[in-house]
Amino acid sequence: MTGGLDLALLVGAAVLLVAVAAVRLSTRLGLPSLLVYLFIGMVIGEAGFGIHFDDADLTRTLGFCALIMIIAEGGLTARWSTLRPVLGLSAVLATVGVAVSVAVVGVVVHFVLGLDWRLSLLYGAVLSSTDAAAVFATLRVLRLPPRLVATLEAESGMNDAPVVLLVLLLSVAGGPSHPWWYELLLVGYELAAGTAIGLTVGVVGRWLLRHAALPAAGLYPIAAVALTFLAYAAGAAAHASGFLAVYVAGVVLGNSRLPHRRAILGFADGLAWVAQIGLFVLLGLLVAPDRLGRALVPALVVGFALVLLARPLSVWISALVTRGGRRLAWRSQAFLSWAGLRGAVPIVLATIPLSLDSPGAEGLFDAVFVLVIIFTLLQAGTLAPVARRLGIIAPAEAVEIHVEAAPLERMHADVLQIEIEPGSRLAGVHIDELRLPVGAVVTLVVRDGAGFVPGPDTRLRTGDDLLIVTTAAARDVAERRLRAVSRRGRLARWHGEHGHEQR
Repeated sequence: MTGGLDLALLVGAAVLLVAVAAVRLSTRLGLPSLLVYLFIGMVIGEAGFGIHFDDADLTRTLGFCALIMIIAEGGLTARWSTLRPVLGLSAVLATVGVAVSVAVVGVVVHFVLGLDWRLSLLYGAVLSSTDAAAVFATLRVLRLPPRLVATLEAESGMNDAPVVLLVLLLSVAGGPSHPWWYELLLVGYELAAGTAIGLTVGVVGRWLLRHAALPAAGLYPIAAVALTFLAYAAGAAAHASGFLAVYVAGVVLGNSRLPHRRAILGFADGLAWVAQIGLFVLLGLLVAPDRLGRALVPALVVGFALVLLARPLSVWISALVTRGGRRLAWRSQAFLSWAGLRGAVPIVLATIPLSLDSPGAEGLFDAVFVLVIIFTLLQAGTLAPVARRLGIIAPAEAVEIHVEAAPLERMHADVLQIEIEPGSRLAGVHIDELRLPVGAVVTLVVRDGAGFVPGPDTRLRTGDDLLIVTTAAARDVAERRLRAVSRRGRLARWHGEHGHEQR
């Protein structure tokens, strides 16, 4: 028993280290890292090093766990100020857009490949969800307008909810057992209840993290991540959308003034990377390479129907019925259509009919696997040229500051730590120009490894680390002021008597 565990740990650690090193290689080659992880899984599988793995049910379970972590990280890092204007369009894309995509792909598969309607619509349902891991990893390295990035990230965080339900319904032999209006009401309930549960967990969790006074700083990241998993479990227990609950809870927590916030985000980012690596390697292990050749033609048919018909039509209709979407230029709509990336989510969803022994499930899994590889290479590799061609590359913007906070419970105060990164407009501002509220003061500046107590005329520089002590009552006002100066520089106006900066 011990020998088997030791071998498993050895293989697992080696795969993880190789996968981490492969991130740098894939970046240099311009390849999405998910393809490298899939390849690693295939290499160590039965056709390569001989590791036999064919447990679709276990893959589905572990895949859902990985997706929870990936979606949680996406919610924690999403900025509400950017997300709020695109929430309506993202929600419509995640519901109406999904329905349009399922219908279009289902019709093409039925008439071109000759499959029955249930299996054809199952193809559409499995592939209608954009992938959170692929979207988060790919778009954040491109200089795109925040509105477009936020739209795609919010859509990928929300569209798993209706899609999972559709796939489960269509995976059962004979199709749905209830009338269409019942299923529609069920989807509506899952979305509404998932949102409510996520908000509740996020708000309660925010209060607990700010008032718990945990004995070790390392416990805050663990507690924050545990809260997102609690949101999923609570949603699942209420027969609501656990994935949507995770995303909403993550957004609430990520936009709150939490103690050790940067440590929380760093911890979540690390866990999300581990989840991505484990998920894609596991999916690579599950696939049988000798069957992939037969899946090439169906994958190409479905892929072109998805990219050239279903996705553009779903974006156009969603923009048409959304007030904010109608203001989107055709260039932005074209990019939204091309950037609807598929990755791990469709492959994980394809394990649902596979684990239920649904008719045609094996061919569906193989076709989805091939489609993801081909079209991820095609789309992810061309996003930057397409964005430049469409003229939507965003100009350089002021860097948002990151505030790290540690509570001083006995004194009812907080210690804020800020690093002035390149691009921040805090550089060049004098201490007295910060105009912090009463109860907040810059107590230490660390510059080039040496610390000193600043005076009112001390001029901040790029690379400086600031230590600010503030009373608990003044903390939120101080943070808002620091963020305003970081965006607009010393000219950011300040209404001190109301505690608000002019926006």
